[in-house]
Amino acid sequence: MKSFASLVLLAAVAIASPMEKRSDPLGIDVSSFQGDVDWNTWKSKGVTFAYIKATEGTSYTNPYFSAQYTGATSAKLIRGSYHFGHPDDGAGSSQATYFIKNGGGWSADGITLPGALDIEYNPSGSECYGLSASSMVSWIQSFSNEYHSSEKRYPVIYTTTDWWKSCTGNSAAFATNNPLWIAAPGSSVGTLPAGWSFTTFWQYGQSGTDLDKFNGDSTGLEKMAKGS
Repeated sequence: MKSFASLVLLAAVAIASPMEKRSDPLGIDVSSFQGDVDWNTWKSKGVTFAYIKATEGTSYTNPYFSAQYTGATSAKLIRGSYHFGHPDDGAGSSQATYFIKNGGGWSADGITLPGALDIEYNPSGSECYGLSASSMVSWIQSFSNEYHSSEKRYPVIYTTTDWWKSCTGNSAAFATNNPLWIAAPGSSVGTLPAGWSFTTFWQYGQSGTDLDKFNGDSTGLEKMAKGS
């Protein structure tokens, strides 16, 4: 991720009030790296939604998750959880179950976004976790199906186009059911993975905290949280 200058950040987020109907609502995503988050300050800058890391693999939970999730809720942000997938650390279905049990569930309350699978470069080994493209597709499908079976929503998939091409063979198998959250720092989303004609979320930059946009307006974001 490339950092934006603080001036660019302020220009990007110091816009209309959070609940005003407008294009591309702003959001952030956080993990234990951010620690205690000042949610009200982010809200004052125009942020209206957030994704919060809950789990990774089959044994890690974000020690700040509860405080971050409660803080985002108290600030009246629409929020959801994400899981960092480790295909080298257990089946997709097992990781989906672990995620759901540790903060990744969904409810149609209008403030909870569907859980997201963060599937990208392996931070500690082989880029594709030692899996062939077909095996990776099967692993992601296992996670997605288990999440859907439990929560009646398909998970959002967070990835980069480069990794997706390298490690899934640019599979188009998920575009029908899974919303896309693309990581593409810069001024445009660029080329998307196969099958998706648009991205639902766009991680467009970073300034200590990852910055995101929702592809739509605040009404559309609320509808997504409600499951419509």
